[in-house]
Amino acid sequence: MATFKTHVALRVNDLGQSIAFYQALFDLKPVKHKVDYAKFDVENPGLNLTLNVGGDGSDRGSLSHLGIQVDSSAAVEAAIARFQAAGLATFEEKDTDCCYALQDKVWVTDPDNNRWEIFVVKVADTSPEANVSASDAPAQVQSTCCA
Repeated sequence: MATFKTHVALRVNDLGQSIAFYQALFDLKPVKHKVDYAKFDVENPGLNLTLNVGGDGSDRGSLSHLGIQVDSSAAVEAAIARFQAAGLATFEEKDTDCCYALQDKVWVTDPDNNRWEIFVVKVADTSPEANVSASDAPAQVQSTCCA
């Protein structure tokens, strides 16, 4: 069976600040670090994350947020402790109903305003309604989840 690893490439304004942030996020150091580039090879969750110095941030795409799903509330709590030890601002949500699931999560924002959530799904499909297809859904749906 093939092994897959997600790759995310981010443009960053300050490589040093970004490396410090991602070291705290993943609890590991980059496997490659050049003057304008850094690479984190994360085993769990499988992720190849590269940081590329470039621009003033205005040339970024319209990224909503990034996330890492963990397997327990204890793992969310460990992330909170790691972020606080690194001096990062956090926003915590406990027992929040988001994306049709009951979750615990913590949010942090990197130096270039990319938002990250570390979350655990405690109960899936918390809404009683059945699944709907795109053609059945209302034309405009307002959601505060992951906002």
